[in-house]
Amino acid sequence: MPLESNSPPAGRRSASLGWRLTRTAMLLFVGSWALSLCLVLIWQRKNASRKADAIVVLGAAQWDGKPSPVLRARVDHAIALWQKGMAPLMVMTGGQAPGDTTSEAAVERRYAMAHGVPDSAIRTETRSRNTSESLRNVSAMLPPDSRNVILVSDGFHMLRLSVLARRFGLRPQTSPTPTSPIHANRKQFWRYTLDESWKAPAAFFFEFANRR
Repeated sequence: MPLESNSPPAGRRSASLGWRLTRTAMLLFVGSWALSLCLVLIWQRKNASRKADAIVVLGAAQWDGKPSPVLRARVDHAIALWQKGMAPLMVMTGGQAPGDTTSEAAVERRYAMAHGVPDSAIRTETRSRNTSESLRNVSAMLPPDSRNVILVSDGFHMLRLSVLARRFGLRPQTSPTPTSPIHANRKQFWRYTLDESWKAPAAFFFEFANRR
């Protein structure tokens, strides 16, 4: 008489193993996302403490030649850093959207000059349409011995900016603007922060892949 086996059928074992692997993958995915979100939040508090070669202002919307509140807050913060002597040069970034008559960078430049920054202390990058293009173009503009930069944008942006800046050979510090209307609006703040929690790791892994 054959002995009875207490082992589950092969089909059940396979289904159980598949579920465990799926659960492990889900936990790893959620854990990685949670870590990314924490890093985005941590980088929002990092502020430049060393002098640099240039202050780089990331573009935002402009309205008929006038800076939007978000863009104005970024340029105001960059002006304050320049006045403190954190860097001798300001680089304004941001291209021209379809239908616009001017670029974001040109609007930033005019606003900074109207607030006391001389034209000789400003460079403009007017062709970019996104963050990656902005930093790539800035890297091409700056001489090889001027790689230290202070990146100015909203806090949620800082982790991804640091990753991208390093990809293009810059040595970044970050300095988030403290007066952005996005930061004051909790709904917008979390929407942008959660969005960056996906974009930042994508930028990191893309950078890693480029180095292989």
